[in-house]
Amino acid sequence: MNPALKRIHKAALRLFAESGATQVNVSDLAVAASVARGTIYNNLPSTDSLFEDVATQLEIEMVERTVKSFESIDDPAERLSNGIRFFIRRAHEEPDWGRFLIRFSLTNQSLRNIWTGPPMHDLIIGLDRNRYKFKPEQLPSICALIGGSVLASMMIVIEGHKTWREAGADTAEFVLRSLGVDLKEAQKIANTELPPLPVIAPAKKTRKST
Repeated sequence: MNPALKRIHKAALRLFAESGATQVNVSDLAVAASVARGTIYNNLPSTDSLFEDVATQLEIEMVERTVKSFESIDDPAERLSNGIRFFIRRAHEEPDWGRFLIRFSLTNQSLRNIWTGPPMHDLIIGLDRNRYKFKPEQLPSICALIGGSVLASMMIVIEGHKTWREAGADTAEFVLRSLGVDLKEAQKIANTELPPLPVIAPAKKTRKST
């Protein structure tokens, strides 16, 4: 993604997060991105697909970075705990990013892949290894519980009610305990030092949602 388009996407994300709308006009976008209207037209043939482009790019980038962070971690409970806390920490570091997810990630198909992609795969692995205790048919409900808990924790962090460390540790602990992990072990896993989120090469093109 070229620098101008990256700047436009960042500004669009902020406008979408603030307004709750999925459309922006060119004038507002140019002001938010601090670029000329011509720059918008040169980089966006139309603003009609901008929301979906931003959402898809966000989903791809965050999922790839989170999955990359798991390369040296075999325990599905530790992977889940880190994944939860990565999202909550990033909402603290990038509030507009967090607000965008809070507003749209339960309704937009691309963003819903965040909760039903790699997390669902790891839940299945944890269940197969007897790391977790739930019925297979409860898997969609477990994913909903995780997504809802993470989004709510992101909100209380953005609003200043808790630090990301407090909210992240609490949420990871409660989720692990709900899956059958022992209290003391859940607390230990949820309070381990969280590594940096890996940096990945920018995607060359966005993926179409299905």
